[in-house]
Amino acid sequence: MIARITGTLVELDSKANTLLLEIGNIGYEIMVPGYAMSDLSEQLNRTITLCCLEYYEGSGGGNNLVPRLIGFPQSQDKVFFQLFISVKGIGIRKAMRALASPLADIAYSIEQGDTKMLATLPEIGRRTAEQIVAELKGKMGNFALAATGHAQKAAKPMTIIEKEALEILLQLGERRNEAQELIERVTKNFHNIKTTDALVQAVYQIKSRVI
Repeated sequence: MIARITGTLVELDSKANTLLLEIGNIGYEIMVPGYAMSDLSEQLNRTITLCCLEYYEGSGGGNNLVPRLIGFPQSQDKVFFQLFISVKGIGIRKAMRALASPLADIAYSIEQGDTKMLATLPEIGRRTAEQIVAELKGKMGNFALAATGHAQKAAKPMTIIEKEALEILLQLGERRNEAQELIERVTKNFHNIKTTDALVQAVYQIKSRVI
């Protein structure tokens, strides 16, 4: 079993969430979760190391099985993934698409029972979000504590207006971490905002560089 692999990152396919890692004269196609794609895009043509998980994909009868390799930036990411796919109804492919946000954010939301945030993840609806919380709450503490800036921001208490604005921004298609950063910038620099609508408008003004 391949547990770790090191090579030159020569290609990235953000639509398929795959990369091509070249080692000598061999190119390995490796699947990676969505949250890792942004950082990996800055590593093109550089040597990288990934922690790996192998599995076989194919029909239930065992015919035409295809070996697949999944890569993670850190060993803890692999542990998180294995816990995540232990939830009823979440397979490997579904998990790969769902993990589009930083794992610290997802872990924190699970520990807080924040099914609304979890339901905004790709492939994860309300029922699946509730199932995730039911099965994993109490097991994610280390992942949330191991967070960098993302989880620290998630852990910072938000006002009712800030929470409402965040929900609206997520519904409008904004990424959670980017929306949190914009809200923080607005509340830090503009203290006279008293309503949710005003906060959302200010966020988009900052985003479009009007302010």
